[in-house]
Amino acid sequence: MSRNVLLFDLDGTLTDPRLGITRCIRYALDQLRVVCPPDDMLASCIGPPLRRSFASLLGTAEASYIEEAMRLYRQRYSTEGLFENEVYEGVPEALRAVRQTAAALFVVTSKPTVYATKIVEHFGLTSFFRDVYGSELDGRFDDKADLLRHLLAMEQVVPHSAVMIGDRAVDVLAAKSNGVGCIGVGWGYGSKDELVTAGADSLCEHPSGLLAALSKLATQLSHAPELAQPSSSDPGRVVAPAR
Repeated sequence: MSRNVLLFDLDGTLTDPRLGITRCIRYALDQLRVVCPPDDMLASCIGPPLRRSFASLLGTAEASYIEEAMRLYRQRYSTEGLFENEVYEGVPEALRAVRQTAAALFVVTSKPTVYATKIVEHFGLTSFFRDVYGSELDGRFDDKADLLRHLLAMEQVVPHSAVMIGDRAVDVLAAKSNGVGCIGVGWGYGSKDELVTAGADSLCEHPSGLLAALSKLATQLSHAPELAQPSSSDPGRVVAPAR
């Protein structure tokens, strides 16, 4: 298998954050005296940018109202919610296996970097990853395509050498918009139909199958010369040396 750069989503891919995220959304809506939908509906907010989800839940595009909801959400999330979370069964073993064949692993999440880094550290996953890339508290890099583009530039990663691994359409679409391969995972919050419709190159139903899914994807890409070969303007560059 070629030594790809692997880009992992966090929520719904590495960890299951349902309890913390739904409780914090509920807290924010309760404080704003807004009727809160059932938890199953709140769980659909896991993955996409939270500002977008609050705009829908509040039925508004008014920035100040959305930002107040964000403030209230973070009031609880920063002290309790981020740890109401658990690593999916089989994920540490999968990371250990794919690390042996990869050039580097990164976390790429719509969650603010300050929270994502704490979660990765708290659950003992830090050693698997070169770095954690997330959004900024002010909304910069809320768009995952922009965040992924930023990572590729900062780490000097050639898009065709990278694979995004995530559970939602937003992960697939971000990868596609940047010329990056994508594996949709079946243990998170996105349905198979969502991932296929978004254009995932491959699907993986359980963390134990991730290594095989990466091998399969590498074989697929090896038959696509325009994706498999470095561009003449950037010969052979895959990723910057480890920091």
